[in-house]
Amino acid sequence: MNNHKEAYKSLPGVDTLLASAELRPLQMQYGKELLTYAIRQSLAYFRNQISHQSQTFEYSEIAERITHTIQLLGHRHLRKVFNASGIIIHTNLGRAPFSAQMLRDSFDVLQGYNNLEFDLETAKRGSRNDHAADLLRFLTGAEDILVVNNAAAAVMMVLRAFAKNREVIVSRGELIEIGGSFRIPDIMAASDCQMVEVGTTNKTRLDDFEKAISTQTGLLFKAHKSNYIIKGFTEEVSPGELARLGKKHDIPVLYDLGSGLLRKIDHPALSSEPDVRQALASGVELVCFSGDKLLGGPQAGIIAGKKILIEKLKKEPMMRALRVCKTTLALLETACSYYLKDEDLNEKNLIFKAFNRDKAHIRQLAEKLQSLLQSNGIASEVQPSEGQCGGGTLPDEAIDSFALKLHYGKSNKEKASFAARMHQHLLLNKKPVLAILKQGQLLFDMLTLDDNDLETIANTIVETYQLVLEKK
Repeated sequence: MNNHKEAYKSLPGVDTLLASAELRPLQMQYGKELLTYAIRQSLAYFRNQISHQSQTFEYSEIAERITHTIQLLGHRHLRKVFNASGIIIHTNLGRAPFSAQMLRDSFDVLQGYNNLEFDLETAKRGSRNDHAADLLRFLTGAEDILVVNNAAAAVMMVLRAFAKNREVIVSRGELIEIGGSFRIPDIMAASDCQMVEVGTTNKTRLDDFEKAISTQTGLLFKAHKSNYIIKGFTEEVSPGELARLGKKHDIPVLYDLGSGLLRKIDHPALSSEPDVRQALASGVELVCFSGDKLLGGPQAGIIAGKKILIEKLKKEPMMRALRVCKTTLALLETACSYYLKDEDLNEKNLIFKAFNRDKAHIRQLAEKLQSLLQSNGIASEVQPSEGQCGGGTLPDEAIDSFALKLHYGKSNKEKASFAARMHQHLLLNKKPVLAILKQGQLLFDMLTLDDNDLETIANTIVETYQLVLEKK
């Protein structure tokens, strides 16, 4: 207890810190009010640390924390991150990355005014639901399209529109959970539906669905297992089988496809991935999918399917709350336009560009980064690596790549400590780099790095390396 008291007393007061010469430049740059707020936030952080560890802190540590806090407040919180993780669709880094070309192609529409809700032919009020719809209808074969703000909203909207206070039948093996604790049972409950589980974790047959159908059944539900694999003694009901069963009993079928591949793409990693066009061709009435996964666009939930059902969804009261903005629609339409030609898709969509990167070129990138670091006295090693698609897609597919592993220290303990500190400080840099911290080693995977970024990344690594050594 006494240690805690002494540690608390060692923290300087707000007025003392405001008057310190070390922090005066921050007050001149950001103003007294913001500096005071940063000081209070930082002191609260150190008090919390003391309550758990009963440790004292040097004045320099406190000043550094205040400086870091005010810089975060005074600059944009959403920042560019250099992704050296080898995960292409990184959920925590904004999912689908946008190419410079995609932003240029979208910017012309977004600069100034646009016809978001204005019909240029009739000179009357139009509907934002029309934008991107024609293109998506062509690409997917859907009768109609509706775009909402994310895929979870799309699923909830369909459930509430067609099965509120009714039963929804779903395979027990497809009760998926994706990032952020999105769980199908929770979505069902939030949509005021009664979930009816059929089959087992590894095997569900068509007659399991048929036996569960009652006068209270409002919807048959299928979910694509996009982020996990069940292998071995397994069986599942295909979309086509479920669609035929739905027609037999006049019950709509919803297929939550999730990953959002619009059409078949000639690439080994995608050979077994279901696509929207294929799903609708099987007879399923409604398909929901994300805009920011394999589609390669912005966050959006897209509902494709029968016109009569989409028309009902457009009239739902929640539609206004779930609608998307002009930025989303411009980016979505641009991303979809690249699907018209494979050449555009493979060059302007960064996901497919990464899929098709030449292995020899990836190695050359690693060797170039190694050379840049070596000229600054930093030792490293190029080694084979395996990247991932990520974003809850293609969980069983590895993508051949190369990574650069930093060398430092003699003992395993020293190497692990250095790698952990480098990993942390790289993220705190003004130009953050996300590397791979694995088994006490720090690696930079080249699959997700652009050629033009290497010098910036090398400078960040050198700067961080020197900082970590100084703090050793």
